[in-house]
Amino acid sequence: MKKLSEFETKISKKEMPEFDIGDTVVVSVKIKEEGKTRIQDFEGIVIGKKGSRIRASFTVRRISYGEGVERTFPINSPSVDKVTVKKKGKTKRAKLYYLRKKVGKKGKVDEKIDKVKTESEAALPRKEGA
Repeated sequence: MKKLSEFETKISKKEMPEFDIGDTVVVSVKIKEEGKTRIQDFEGIVIGKKGSRIRASFTVRRISYGEGVERTFPINSPSVDKVTVKKKGKTKRAKLYYLRKKVGKKGKVDEKIDKVKTESEAALPRKEGA
């Protein structure tokens, strides 16, 4: 087991941003066509994550010309160039497979908005004890 874990840490040196289920991500994928390599972006909502460490993968869903398209990407795949997070999603489920049946606005995930303190709020003294 020790050799396997050492091998996994050696292989998984790729930098991946932290993303969760419901986040809108852009996955840049390397594609080889006629001897040339190019990068194609696939943007969509992460509807599921599976596995751990080197065997982990995630599924991204988007609507293209009225049809739902899903792609599953292994995290440590050499064809995945980079993953960027566009929006953080607010969800209560581990898998968003129910989005397959939803159409239009019902098929969207609410955006998670983090509250940022302004300088004036940070400067106010806090009440203690009450």
